[in-house]
Amino acid sequence: MEGLATATTSSGQPDQKGLKPNAISFISNVVIGVASTAPAYSLAAVLGFITLTGGVGFAGPAIMLVAFIPMLCIALAYNYMNRADPDCGTTFSWVTRAMGPSLGWMGGWAIVVADIIVMANLAQIAGVYSFQLFGLTSAAASTLDTTIVGIVWIIVMTWICWRGIELSARTQQFLLGMEFVTLVIFSVVALITVYVNHPVTLVGHTAYHSVEPQASWFNPFSIGLTPLINGMLLAVFIYWGWDTCVTVNEETEDAGRAPGRAAIVSTLMLVAIYLVVTTAAQAYGSPGLLSANANDIFAGGLAHSVLGSPLDKLMIIAVLSSASASTQTTILPTARTTFSMARQRAFPNALAHIHQRFQTPDVSTILMGALSILWYVGIVNVSSNVLGDSITAIGFAIAFYYGLTGYACAIYFRRELLKNAKNFFYIGVLPVLGGAILTGIFIKALIFYQNANNDLSKPILGIGTPVFIGIGSLLLGVVLMLIARIPYREYFSRKLEVADPAVLLDGYVTPATDGAGRS
Repeated sequence: MEGLATATTSSGQPDQKGLKPNAISFISNVVIGVASTAPAYSLAAVLGFITLTGGVGFAGPAIMLVAFIPMLCIALAYNYMNRADPDCGTTFSWVTRAMGPSLGWMGGWAIVVADIIVMANLAQIAGVYSFQLFGLTSAAASTLDTTIVGIVWIIVMTWICWRGIELSARTQQFLLGMEFVTLVIFSVVALITVYVNHPVTLVGHTAYHSVEPQASWFNPFSIGLTPLINGMLLAVFIYWGWDTCVTVNEETEDAGRAPGRAAIVSTLMLVAIYLVVTTAAQAYGSPGLLSANANDIFAGGLAHSVLGSPLDKLMIIAVLSSASASTQTTILPTARTTFSMARQRAFPNALAHIHQRFQTPDVSTILMGALSILWYVGIVNVSSNVLGDSITAIGFAIAFYYGLTGYACAIYFRRELLKNAKNFFYIGVLPVLGGAILTGIFIKALIFYQNANNDLSKPILGIGTPVFIGIGSLLLGVVLMLIARIPYREYFSRKLEVADPAVLLDGYVTPATDGAGRS
């Protein structure tokens, strides 16, 4: 493919190999995909707000199930697009091919924006839970102390990402292993206790009675359309992140097939663990306890009630490992997205620099860490409510670039869709359905969060904070994209492409590349 810059090593010489090929296995790829969503942290931070949504009640598992549908649809799009173009820029590269360079550039920008914004929340949780692990409650409540520790976490995880993809993968296996084991122990103990003892959890002067799980909890038709959509607005964030396994495609064994399959497996694993933990948590404490401790359902008494002391520390370790793991896996996709954009001459060429020894995008990785620290320090000192609203703001960028990927899949393979039912359904209908659902969520969120009564913090310039941050960051991208058209004319002059029919053949092998996406 023409119009691509050559990756350079730390010696300044061209490196035809680019990122390190065949560095991680399929299993490591799946681990990275699951760990990127930070399951324990996401459940702790969001599940309570889902049950707090008016009309949801015991339908938390149903919300998780319905929110999984667009994720699986988009995972299918990632699978097929990766077969055609295993580029670490993912959405950026694919949308550029299928829908043009302007939308492709914006897709890449949305990935960068979402990752940088979420880093503040991940670092803050890592800082708070680091102190809570050792019972240092006063330090955990100190903005200065938690910010310092959060910055240290960002620096450490940036170093691991800079040091090499193998170290990153081994770190993820360890952290995710601890996290999953703890979540399973919590769920099993909670459910057994519910059926055997029917416990009552006393928090302050309020008693929360356990309830045995019911089939109706999993039925999305048991609640109205409005609470279902509002719950999905939050649940989308819980699932976000599995696509990281595809951004390390160039470093994975069988780069054309394994990362896409890992994306699908990751979403299936996530829906399973989310359904189990959600069911166990609300069965033990009821939606009332979860709603009353929406900021952190586990620290709000649930972990201690279920596991007792000192085993409740396991949940602190799980959330801490979850946040720290996700901090690392958030740096990975951003660095590789900006690396790919620079390699294709859509970003400054310095970001296409590769470390000669570690074969990682070192400049992009270090820049991502630095920008994350700047954003974190800036927003954490505004207010905790603004920090909380920034979580909601991320949803706009997520829905935008996931949705684009779904549409791009159908457009890129448009000549193959009517050749058989499998192509039409899996490559056309489902990816577009996923994109359409996410577009609807985007619009609904825009309307819902513009109302200041639905936000945690006061409006900024008369605009709801989530909308100001989420839509404002995307509009900033439009401005930067228009400016970028001047120095990067070659990239913005690229023509639309269409998929090679051979990509869908069973025996198709993705051609080897020179590290710059060229076969």
